Amino acid sequence: MSQFKMLAVDLGASSGRGIIGRFDGEHLTLEENHRFPNEPVFSAGSLNWDILRIFHEIKASIGKCVLSDDRDIASIGIDTWGVDYGLLDKNGKLLANPYHYRDGRTDDILDHAFDIMSKDEIYKITGIQTMNFNTLFQLLTDMRDDEARFAAADKMLFIPDLLNYFLTGVKQTEYTIASTGALLDAAKRDWSHDIIKRFGIPEGLFTDIVKPCQKVGGLLPRIQEDTGSLSARVVTVGSHDTASAVIAVPAKGDDFVYISSGTWSLMGSEIAEPAITATTARYDFTNEGGVGGKIRFLKNIMGLWLEQESRRQWIREGKSVTYDELSDMAVASKPLAYLINPDDPSFSAPGNMPRRIAEYCRNTGQGAPETMGEIVRCIFDSLALKYRFTVEKIDEIKGSHTPFINIVGGGTKEPPLCQFTADACARPVYAGPVEATAIGNLVAQAMASGEIANISEARHMIRNSFEITMYEPGDTEKWDEGYERFQKLI
Repeated sequence: MSQFKMLAVDLGASSGRGIIGRFDGEHLTLEENHRFPNEPVFSAGSLNWDILRIFHEIKASIGKCVLSDDRDIASIGIDTWGVDYGLLDKNGKLLANPYHYRDGRTDDILDHAFDIMSKDEIYKITGIQTMNFNTLFQLLTDMRDDEARFAAADKMLFIPDLLNYFLTGVKQTEYTIASTGALLDAAKRDWSHDIIKRFGIPEGLFTDIVKPCQKVGGLLPRIQEDTGSLSARVVTVGSHDTASAVIAVPAKGDDFVYISSGTWSLMGSEIAEPAITATTARYDFTNEGGVGGKIRFLKNIMGLWLEQESRRQWIREGKSVTYDELSDMAVASKPLAYLINPDDPSFSAPGNMPRRIAEYCRNTGQGAPETMGEIVRCIFDSLALKYRFTVEKIDEIKGSHTPFINIVGGGTKEPPLCQFTADACARPVYAGPVEATAIGNLVAQAMASGEIANISEARHMIRNSFEITMYEPGDTEKWDEGYERFQKLI
């Protein structure tokens, strides 16, 4: 049986992969052809992405296709994290390495921004959760702190659009990634000229917005010289990684809540039109663009970053430990002994996470977790309870009880967290697929080429192609008690 082949470039906050997808008309299979670290670089007082190294690795992934049986890939799609961008000068040259959203330069920008336009005004237009690293606030920081560089900027491209430009020479902005930055009118699904004008951002900085599942162009001749000749076309996918991951939620019907679980936990639901009300503003929900005309109504929750950064600290201290070992230690530790608000600002920056978690617990009168197992158990318990808080608010806004939760992404490799989520939320959890972002990326490419008709057909195919694990809720009484304590922290 003939196969339709594609290359998904999936860039996360700590690593990147090239994934070959092979679709035979009924099933999708995946094969990783390249993996590389994607660690930010701190130098000269700022935290930046090493974008040229990332681009080099993307070309390496393409080159491996050329030198293998996958030289006949039909398309290439790139997805990444949101909000960050590169600035190009009038000659199309990158002015500097893009800032990392965790860089401290925007720590004090919100007061300045709200002097120009209030938080409520911005939210009523964009429907975007207020976070100091939203693209709008990063651009405002550029204008305030680096006038010369900003004055030289001719175009702004989000990270996946920048990488597509490096490959094809085409400058454009994909809708789902643009929707993360608090710069779009959510209802019109286009740039908010009101916001752009009020903040004094040059309108010429922005390129045309295009939908997912569109062809961008072929590889530039120089790229083909570097990688080897390919006839593959670059296409727009759900360029924001969560947009890709949500395509891969293997739910039947429309009544579900998803958690795209990784460095961040993006928890929400699919809706047809933006939900922008006083209630959604109070709970700080966001309305981001989805594939197929949907809105991703969700909340950004600090996710496995808490465990990842804790593990990095322990490794720095000479304690080599795997994630599986940390999970076993967490399960062996006392449940619900210590709780944190995962979204407390003290946890957002890189550094000694275990110390900050212990200080938070001590300062809130709980004592302090001491062992690695106690720290990770605290993280897992707190995330599960934050998921309960969030799903209850989604139910309140929708006016109905969501019967189950789908978890996709890397967090599905943490069975304890999946089980704790089912217990805390008192509803079944379906976990999988693990490679949701890459799968969604590939599905969008297949839709662009007409191999798959729509998302409903794609989800049916995904259910038949990948393993899904069900977690039934267990002892919910102790979680009710823990939830009472947790609500006092948020």
